[in-house]
Amino acid sequence: MTRAGDPVGGGLGESASRGAAVTVGSQLIRIGVQLAGIVVLARLLTPSDYGLVAMVMAVIGLGEVVRDFGLSSAAIQAKTLSRHQRDNLFWINTAIGLGLTLLVSAGSGLIAQLYDDARLQPLAAVLSLTFLVNGISTQYRAGLTRSLSFFGLSGSELLGQVVGLASGIAAALLGLGYWSLAVQQIAQALFTLVLLVAVARWLPGWIHRDAPIRAFVGYGASVFGSQLLGYAARNADTVIIGTRFGPFDVGLYNRAFQLMMLPIVQIQAPSTRVALPILSRLQDERERFAAFINRGQVALLTVVGLTFAFLGAQAESVIAVALGAQWAGAVPIFRILLIAGFFQAANYAVYWVFLAKGLTRSNFYYALATRPVMIALIFVGSLWGVEGVAVAYSASVALTWPVALIWIARVSDAPARDMFRNGARMLVAFGVATFVSYAATLSLPQGADLLRLAVGLAALLGTVALTAAVWSRFRRDLRGLAETRRYFRRVRSAPIDSDEEHSDD
Repeated sequence: MTRAGDPVGGGLGESASRGAAVTVGSQLIRIGVQLAGIVVLARLLTPSDYGLVAMVMAVIGLGEVVRDFGLSSAAIQAKTLSRHQRDNLFWINTAIGLGLTLLVSAGSGLIAQLYDDARLQPLAAVLSLTFLVNGISTQYRAGLTRSLSFFGLSGSELLGQVVGLASGIAAALLGLGYWSLAVQQIAQALFTLVLLVAVARWLPGWIHRDAPIRAFVGYGASVFGSQLLGYAARNADTVIIGTRFGPFDVGLYNRAFQLMMLPIVQIQAPSTRVALPILSRLQDERERFAAFINRGQVALLTVVGLTFAFLGAQAESVIAVALGAQWAGAVPIFRILLIAGFFQAANYAVYWVFLAKGLTRSNFYYALATRPVMIALIFVGSLWGVEGVAVAYSASVALTWPVALIWIARVSDAPARDMFRNGARMLVAFGVATFVSYAATLSLPQGADLLRLAVGLAALLGTVALTAAVWSRFRRDLRGLAETRRYFRRVRSAPIDSDEEHSDD
């Protein structure tokens, strides 16, 4: 029997619980690795080094969206997936990756002309190799996610990240400058692919013309369209700064943006990895779907809100410790972008609804209606310099959140009103905590960064505890986060899947 209010059954709940534990544990380690990489490489490289690579990636990164073509999400969301269908999807992703490698390599001169910097041509040609490698790995990642094999997937990505970082640091110590960042990306992609193949214990067969994949391509095309528009909106800032202000300003903006995205990516990726296959199985059960997505959203925003409150309040010390004195110009940009980060995290639950409910076409229309507006706002913001771009980006992300909730309320039975209340509650609670933490360190010496961080953290946690003591709803949110694992394990029924492919991580 399933208890009232439980969103998942025992077999599925046990897998969700195990997957959440594995992914959270691995992501904590990955955050440590990435943070170590940021600290070390920021002292070995210059803002211009980062700016050059960011300028290339803003353009060729578009190919990563094309390379996936939404087929990884299609494979994860599908109720059934045969081995022959999986083979076909593998070859589609691989062919797209190879085509993009050849296309970008041939067109690398145009990228250099866009920014008027000849150094970008060989850099773009070398980085284009990642398309082929990631194209091959796409269905390996999707297969491990679909079968809830979170340990193998997380372990492969973590070890790949470690090898990539070690390679990048070694190259930087050898004096390769911005090329060390290219070495890092290629080494990480290659080593991760080797591990994924070993963990999955699957080698694709040849193309099977009798295995239908039209439904997967149709689903993926809609996902691809919305991801393409989203990518354009997320990277318009880098392209605009690069063409108007040059690599140094791009470097400052990029490090501020990546430092903001560090906790989001490390939290969003595993949460989506766990949530999407579970929600896809609950898509026809309204109450259980709503219960699961509300709990998942609250857990995500609690962690993001607490992290961003601390980072925003103590931005000067965080930048000084993480990046060094040469990056002080990134502080105001970083603070502004943290606002965008919170609302971006709030929007992830909306994205889960679109994918799990199979509303990919509606998601595309939503992106078509909102992303061009975001790009226009960013362009206007550039009239006031790099900080103007950051303000425009943050404002545009914040504005799209309520629009997204209204949209899903009209096209689905998702609990949009509850999702809005969850986000608003976290915004108020952690906004107050940010102000108190900031005020608590105003009288401390500017150079005493570790002292400021310690006092700021204590003030933040104390404010959160006091808020929970006087606000019962927020207190239940924190209690629910602490009980998430037990919540997934309450019942003992319901199998995970009926596909031909299973995994016992």
